Amino acid sequence: MTERIQKLLAAAGLCSRRTAEEWIAAGRVTVNGRRSRVGDKADPETDDIRVDGRPLRGAAQHVYLMLHKPRGYVTTLSDERGRPTAASLVRGCGARVYPVGRLDLDTEGLLLITNDGDLAHRLLSPKKHVDKVYYARCRGTVREGAAEEFARGIRLPDGLLCLPAELTVLSYDRIQDESEIRLRIREGKFHQVKRMMEAVGCPVLFLKRLSMGPLVLDENLKPGEYRPLTDTEREWLEQL
Repeated sequence: MTERIQKLLAAAGLCSRRTAEEWIAAGRVTVNGRRSRVGDKADPETDDIRVDGRPLRGAAQHVYLMLHKPRGYVTTLSDERGRPTAASLVRGCGARVYPVGRLDLDTEGLLLITNDGDLAHRLLSPKKHVDKVYYARCRGTVREGAAEEFARGIRLPDGLLCLPAELTVLSYDRIQDESEIRLRIREGKFHQVKRMMEAVGCPVLFLKRLSMGPLVLDENLKPGEYRPLTDTEREWLEQL
C-alpha cells in the first residue's frame, strides 16, 4: 500500500514526519534511484526507498515507555559534560528509543520514551498544545491575583507572553515560607514553569511533572524506574 514517504520514514522509527520532510527537501531520500519530493508516495513492499543510500527497513516495532525521571539526569541522548542521561535508565528495553521533549536537569517526573517519531512530533507540535501538569514547591507566598494573571496569559519580564495556564495553590507553610502549587500549561518554553513562578515572586525550589496529555505519572514508579505503557494509554495517545 502506498503512503507518503515522510510517514514511512517516521513509521520506521528514523525521525518525525517534519524531520523526514527536511531530509526529503535536502535530497537525502530516493525512491527507485530517483530523488523524492515532499508529498511523494511509495509502497515499501515494492519500491526501493533509501535514506543517504541506505535501504529503508520495514516499520520498527514501536516501544512506548513511561519513565519517572529523577533529578540529576539530562534528557538528551548524550551529554558532552558527561552527565547521566535519562536514556541510560532504559538501556535494557531492547530498542533504540529517545525522550519526547525535555525536563530540566533538576526536574523530576513523567517522561515518555519511544521510538515512534510520528507520535513524538504530534505530542510536541505547537498546534496541538498538549497539556502538561506540574507540582512545584516554591519560596514565598503566591500573591493574590496570580491565578487570574496566569489564566489570562502572563507576560514574563523578558517579554514572552505565555498561553493561558491554570494555577492552583495547594498550601502555604508560614514557618518555612514555602508554597505548594499545581500548574497546568499548554506549551513548553525553556524553563517555563520556573520563569512563570519567578514572575510572581515565587522561585521554584522543587519541580515535578505529573502528566503530559492523557498520560499520568504512575505513583508506583520510583525515580529512575520505568514501565511499558498499557494498551489503554497507547490508545489515548493514538487519539491525539
